[in-house]
Amino acid sequence: MDPDPADPDPGHSAPTSLTAALLSSVLTLNLPPPLGDQVLELYRLQTALLNQRRARELMERDRRRRQYLRRRRAFLLSSIAAILSLITTTNRPVWVRNRSHGQNFWTLAESFDEEEWKAQFRVSRDTFDYLVERVGPAIKRRRTNYRAPIEPRRRLAITLWWFARSGEYRSIAGMFGVGIATVCVIVRQVTSAIVDRLYRRVVSLPTGQRLDDTIRAFKDRCYPQCAGAIGGTHIPIAPPRDNPDHYINRRGWHSVLLQAVVDHRVCFTDVYAGWPGSTSSATVLSSSDLYLKAEDRPDGYLFPRQKSIVSDGVEIPVHLIGDASFPLKPWLMKGYSQEHQLSPEQRRFTYTLTSAWSVVDTAFTRLKGRWRCLLKKSDIDVCMMPRVVAACCVLHNICENRGDAFLPEWNVETASSGNYLRPPDTEPYEGDTYCTAEVIRDTVTYNLLTILQY
Repeated sequence: MDPDPADPDPGHSAPTSLTAALLSSVLTLNLPPPLGDQVLELYRLQTALLNQRRARELMERDRRRRQYLRRRRAFLLSSIAAILSLITTTNRPVWVRNRSHGQNFWTLAESFDEEEWKAQFRVSRDTFDYLVERVGPAIKRRRTNYRAPIEPRRRLAITLWWFARSGEYRSIAGMFGVGIATVCVIVRQVTSAIVDRLYRRVVSLPTGQRLDDTIRAFKDRCYPQCAGAIGGTHIPIAPPRDNPDHYINRRGWHSVLLQAVVDHRVCFTDVYAGWPGSTSSATVLSSSDLYLKAEDRPDGYLFPRQKSIVSDGVEIPVHLIGDASFPLKPWLMKGYSQEHQLSPEQRRFTYTLTSAWSVVDTAFTRLKGRWRCLLKKSDIDVCMMPRVVAACCVLHNICENRGDAFLPEWNVETASSGNYLRPPDTEPYEGDTYCTAEVIRDTVTYNLLTILQY
């Protein structure tokens, strides 16, 4: 039999009709009153359960319908937005600010001749293009619907300008047509890209043929078995929030220390920066990877032992040379203390070592003269300074290796200039005791001319 069209839910009317029919048949059986009441109560419970089930099903059906409508509306709205983004151009003056002055300066900078370009950015245009090629992929940003990204060339130019002058973010922002906060972000990003991509490529202790060339070059300076000179310098910083007193050096201003090894080409072969200015050179050295690399070796040598020579039965290894602030080690020689009466041989050795060690002063002078951010206090956070220092050392090496000459006008006498802070004097290391290193130094001292003939 077909269902009644007037019935809203034929599927639910059938169980109800069946229940009513069963109830009628039971009532015609003339059951006792208690049993009849129980059957009637059972009927009411069954009817209530069926009504509740039907109500729940109706609510669930309505919920699914509303959910379907919401999803369809969201899909339609997202489709319309996607279509509009493809066929229209977004114009939001709140997001994009017209900075014609900076744009004009950058356009003018692109037309500079070689001399003016180098005066502005401290590197030649060829070196600049080389840096863009190396770090460009790391500092390139994706284009969005709101604005065009700042191109890698301008990002690098902003960072080099800040390295060269450490100017205020506001003035740099106006010159390059970007926001003040953007300058800060760009300097951090490009600095990290330079360190991550280029540090291991251009800063490393000499090995193989490079080591032989370095030894030969220092031998030409009348000092034998030398693979580099180690020294330290102070980098000014703004007073940090945490433990500012630890960063005050003996001159009374806040700084972090840079420890570096320099080869005969005035390039950095090892860089370690970031310790507070009140720390001694010996403490910084003992915490560096350079010290661990030398002291953890079974023979206690920093460079291959097969490069050693023997004089008067004493093995003289390839070593570094340092000033009076460093300890005396088999892999680290220094001159004799001037506090004692020195023999002519000892004075000659100390003079020769000091002359060869002068490459450190030359390297630091060129580093700070080219990148003035290392000469005066900057607003950058102290935790970022080690990366800034490392990036400047990387750029220094690249310029030296590519023949990008240091200009004389960049040289600044920090001790006599009122614009820059005077560095602290060297504090001699007093912890040396008689050891193998003393025997090696005495052997070189009294056999210097003979050893130079090897």
